[in-house]
Amino acid sequence: MIAHLQGKLVEKTPIHVVIDCGGVGYHVNISLHTYSLLPSADFIKLYTYLQIKEDAHTLFGFVEKSEREIFKMLLSVSGIGASIARTMLSSLDPKQITNAIASGDVMTIQSIKGIGSKTAQRVILDLKDKVLKLYDIDEVSMSQSNTNRDEALSALEVLGFVRKTSERVVEKIIKESPDGSVEYIIKQALKNL
Repeated sequence: MIAHLQGKLVEKTPIHVVIDCGGVGYHVNISLHTYSLLPSADFIKLYTYLQIKEDAHTLFGFVEKSEREIFKMLLSVSGIGASIARTMLSSLDPKQITNAIASGDVMTIQSIKGIGSKTAQRVILDLKDKVLKLYDIDEVSMSQSNTNRDEALSALEVLGFVRKTSERVVEKIIKESPDGSVEYIIKQALKNL
């Protein structure tokens, strides 16, 4: 198993990088989250996961160890392969994924391209206990903030705002003040929409 690679960044695209380590160029698949965190320096370090199949050995790279751990957890779910796990980490940041799993938020997970309701439910069913234990998340506060989020989004939708746009604004508000009431979230969202 290759645990990490450290070397000169030779090539960088949103889906992969090539790292020169002692004269050998490693092609490493990355998520958009990792791409956004890549330093502008020539010398980088990525934590890696090596997937071995009959027809290919594929390297996946992550700037943060936590993202690699979530990637490995997602792979343990039946029906989720490396490409879907990478798509999940490209669509949502790791914290959003762990929060969605911990709070049982099927809609957020289902909003990722390539994931249907059955797969989203399986992800939550298989990983909820692991995520709650591993990240020491309080289930009561998660369900409370999730309820406030859902109520605020429903209210904004009734007021005629597009759900996708509202979700981004509401997520930002909840991140800044996690204990905010539904009324507070809606008022702040109306100022920003």
